[in-house]
Amino acid sequence: MKDLVEKDRNWMKRALREAERALDQGEVPVGAVIVFQDTIVGRGHNMVETLNDATAHAEILAITAASDTLKSKVLADCTLYVTLEPCPMCAGAIVLARLKRLVFGAFDEKAGSASTLYNIPQDKRLNHSVEIVSGIEEEACGDLLRSFFMARRSVN
Repeated sequence: MKDLVEKDRNWMKRALREAERALDQGEVPVGAVIVFQDTIVGRGHNMVETLNDATAHAEILAITAASDTLKSKVLADCTLYVTLEPCPMCAGAIVLARLKRLVFGAFDEKAGSASTLYNIPQDKRLNHSVEIVSGIEEEACGDLLRSFFMARRSVN
């Protein structure tokens, strides 16, 4: 168990690097990586503003990349690491992709759909359930988001 927690922390640090890429592009700093057999097969960071696309969330882009890498819409043996608790859209995509595990850092009190407001990935009414681990590198993930929004507010 301790080894798994350490692995989760290491992969989350990779997701944080993706979040920093989003920050560098002026995007809300959320990053994601998808891991299959100890290898990153998909990665993404928010690109909503860059692409003018409301669906260009880190998780969606990472799922698309992993599906392309693995040549499959089913990611059953994969784990998604994301710096912020997924929104309803992303939580639904996680279920549809049939990911095995979801590991997230910071909780999202406004749109969190993997424990805070909803728990879509584990809703028994759906045809797939995802294992969820929360709070991995929570402080680092939350600090990045808080500093982004504080800087944005000070400019406005």
